[in-house]
Amino acid sequence: MNVPRVMIAGTRSGCGKTTAVCALLALMRERGLQVSALKCGPDYIDPMFHREVLGEDSANLDPFFCDGELLRSTLARSAGRDAAVIEGVMGYYDGTGPDGLQNSSWTVARSTDTPVVLLIEGRGAAASALAILEGFLGFVPESGIMGVIISGVSQGNYNNIERLMARRLGDRVRPLGFIPRLPEGCVLPSRHLGLTVPEEQGDLPGKLAGITDICRETLDIEGLLSLARSAPELRASVVPPPKLPSVKVAVARDAAFSFIYPDTIKLFCEMGAEIVYFSPLANDPVPEGAAGLYLPGGYPELCAPALMWNRRSAESVYSAVTSGMPTIAECGGFLYLGEMLEGCRMCGVLPMEGFDAGNSAHLGYVTLTTSSPGLFGGAGIRLPAHEFHYCGCTDHGHDLTALRPDGSSRPTGFYSDTLYAGFPHLYLPACVPAAESYLRKCAGFREKLSIGGAADG
Repeated sequence: MNVPRVMIAGTRSGCGKTTAVCALLALMRERGLQVSALKCGPDYIDPMFHREVLGEDSANLDPFFCDGELLRSTLARSAGRDAAVIEGVMGYYDGTGPDGLQNSSWTVARSTDTPVVLLIEGRGAAASALAILEGFLGFVPESGIMGVIISGVSQGNYNNIERLMARRLGDRVRPLGFIPRLPEGCVLPSRHLGLTVPEEQGDLPGKLAGITDICRETLDIEGLLSLARSAPELRASVVPPPKLPSVKVAVARDAAFSFIYPDTIKLFCEMGAEIVYFSPLANDPVPEGAAGLYLPGGYPELCAPALMWNRRSAESVYSAVTSGMPTIAECGGFLYLGEMLEGCRMCGVLPMEGFDAGNSAHLGYVTLTTSSPGLFGGAGIRLPAHEFHYCGCTDHGHDLTALRPDGSSRPTGFYSDTLYAGFPHLYLPACVPAAESYLRKCAGFREKLSIGGAADG
């Protein structure tokens, strides 16, 4: 399968990968090319910026969630496009496991045979930038790194680094341009969970346009496209999910609830669900006719006072969940179901209170295992998941077992025949039977409503 593709990887988190990828996507689009974007790892925020540029959802390539076949089949959706641009996560080799390499961007590149361009910060450096590059090239026998972009440098400094690269490395790695130090108006600010979301960036279209204008003169777009086209045929097969009776699933989506995997929504749609969005921040009730409810993560703690006053939405959610509507509530959505968050009244479904845990971050992969039949099927269902939050709560729940990659485990989450609520975020394309069970329970709930309505009439 022909899928031209390239990965933009970095030396660490916060080195400018999203800035570089957004510029590259915009410059390719300028040429009239059909481009898709993907993100390594479990991140939600960076794909929002991809969407700002392309006007369509990005996808996640996470080797903890997905085996090699699922990674390749997800990437295979880009077949027919002129290029697929994959943004790395953290530093190129940063992952899990005894050697620290598992589930890294390098794992994704190796599993998908994707050529890699390494983004190196070169401010205040010359030959030292080459030392970093050579360290990355030699860290494993097959690094997959075929190109390099230098950030934070002037034209003159880049020319010097390029000359030194040619002298030391010959044609082993291709220099593909640079990104100068950006003016303040083009910088994308961050907070504790990564970049601030697009809605909080101020004039994001103006920032992205400024970044693109600068990079138009400094990035080697033809060289990057040539590298993408050099990628070998992708060995992938796409197996469609089962088609189920159509049901309407209500999904909260606004500034408080924005951490949604587009792949999960896409899976629901492919299985026959109709997705209807609503905004608790706008005081929307659960949409009429919904047979399922999905409350994703986000930043409800930053919006707690507004959510507290929006009683129509909170009471509608309370009524839906307590009436037995199949519900998935992850992280921020889980906190919204509690009684209080940061001293503000929430929905009151669960007997717990959420609070800011200060600098105590909870992050990392877990595998959830069900101990009894419930929303996702029988006992023993295994669900790959991810946690990333600075909030705590008075009761995390204890209905599932969360196993960390280091072998430690703990009870977590509230789980029943109609509810999953907990801090871990789920990636349901990695467990299609669980998604199928959820949608079938939604269909069952709709039938109960229909029968109840007929009896009342």
